[in-house]
Amino acid sequence: MKPTEEVLQDLTQPSNVSVHSDVALVGKVEAAIAADDKKRKENEDEPLRRKPDLAPIPQTELPRQFEVTLWDVLHTLARATALSWRGAGRGLAEHWGALKYTQALAGGRNSFLGLTDEGHRIADHYKSLQSGELGIGFALTLTEHMLRSRFPDRSVTIVPADTALRAGWALTSRDKGEKVKYRYRPQYFAEVWRPGEPSLVIPLACKGNHSDSATSAEQLASASAHAEAVHIGAWNETPGLLFSTQLPTDGGTMTVHALQAPGSGGRLSPAEGREANLNAPPFQTNVMPDIHPPAEGLVAPEPVRGCHVQPKDYAWFQEALAHTTAAGLMAFTGSGHATARHLTDRQGRKRFTGPEHAADMSIQDAAHALFGNEYVGTDHVFRLNGPRVEAFSGVDREVFRLLARGDVEEYRVLVHASRDGRPPPHLRQELGRPRLRPRRRLRLRPATAAGAERGTLRVLVSLTRL
Repeated sequence: MKPTEEVLQDLTQPSNVSVHSDVALVGKVEAAIAADDKKRKENEDEPLRRKPDLAPIPQTELPRQFEVTLWDVLHTLARATALSWRGAGRGLAEHWGALKYTQALAGGRNSFLGLTDEGHRIADHYKSLQSGELGIGFALTLTEHMLRSRFPDRSVTIVPADTALRAGWALTSRDKGEKVKYRYRPQYFAEVWRPGEPSLVIPLACKGNHSDSATSAEQLASASAHAEAVHIGAWNETPGLLFSTQLPTDGGTMTVHALQAPGSGGRLSPAEGREANLNAPPFQTNVMPDIHPPAEGLVAPEPVRGCHVQPKDYAWFQEALAHTTAAGLMAFTGSGHATARHLTDRQGRKRFTGPEHAADMSIQDAAHALFGNEYVGTDHVFRLNGPRVEAFSGVDREVFRLLARGDVEEYRVLVHASRDGRPPPHLRQELGRPRLRPRRRLRLRPATAAGAERGTLRVLVSLTRL
């Protein structure tokens, strides 16, 4: 068993991920699409709609050798799944499940990340779960980097697509309303925003596998159909990002295969004189399912299946995205009631309004002061194979206070203003040690605890404003 300090050093050690995005990959995906279309035709299945054009992502925006720490990826995965409602945590702090991957990957500054023996054991029993969740973590980490490079004056937020869409559409049989009869949907949206301005929204399709590059090409072909299922604005103009993370079990290099679907849509420009009011309570509407192609002369084509955000709904959709993000952040702190105030009934408000466990009764339950800033949230104790782990996840006290009372506008002003913040000079040396590493965005931070129980790894999973 590794000593605590060595484990922390491994988790904060920079490593490399191989990124594949070129014209050759586009050709392989197009071949996979053609093969799938042919198979569907032979089986008399309905052909899939897919993004009409795919292109590589420029190296200037997404380096082909991308440096990350494992904490970067796990924090991104944790934030992305905080509202997933999949585990025994019943939607409160489910993100702790991401910590199971701390021993599944290993690498180093001069090497690429790859599966450890533990990662192989997980793959033997939970292959689809591991590749899918790690595929999400790497895809969203790269998305944030790429979009911040492309839009340096804006903030980038990852929003779970199903939760956001449920504010306007019934997606499954358990949802009240006219159901969207289409199982393809992007897993996430990337919202590119600046306070007081319309957002740019980009659908994201994220997949993963423990196989080979041919499987990734097939996954990207499928991802193209998922990203196409939501249109924002004009027909076939919504941009998209597609990812397939290949985690080979034969010792090969872990590679993220990535493509983009260009488009001039996705912008939630004000329409009909209505601008978004992010402080308005979350509003559940009932948008008619289906996507509407443009008229051909005097003939209006039949609508196709999916979700279509039209100009009249732009302000509402921007509000829904902001509230969904706020709910995910509050779920990250473990506060059910603060989470519920940002959700509609169809999005799962009632899941978070029952009796809260002791850790959620007040913001004073779990708090830590880090370098002069106070963070509040919730904590948990469990074992990571052998080591006993104490985990804390929380947010800056002021961020919690703003979102707990519903002030989304001020929260976004605060976060956007501090997106490029750096720690004071006298702290930078300390921040460079295994206790904390400097970062210019909201991130996961591990920390050893003075006087901690012998043999215990104490992890502060802190969402900060840096």
